[in-house]
Amino acid sequence: MQLHRNLRKKIETLKKEKAGLLAEIESLKEKGEAKARELENEVITLKKEVEALETLFNTKRKHETMKPKNEDFSQT
Repeated sequence: MQLHRNLRKKIETLKKEKAGLLAEIESLKEKGEAKARELENEVITLKKEVEALETLFNTKRKHETMKPKNEDFSQT
């Protein structure tokens, strides 16, 4: 009889521990998914920034090539 009580108690304890671990896993999954979304948003923002800087750089390069060169006639 004592054996049955001990086994029942042990099984109940293990069931509770399992439920707690499953809840912890679910919570960690949610945190991981939230972190992944946050990183995705940061990557999108950084890509937009790169695109904007590339556009600015290309525009700047076009302006530089369009400017007349200042010729230095003092050396001739």
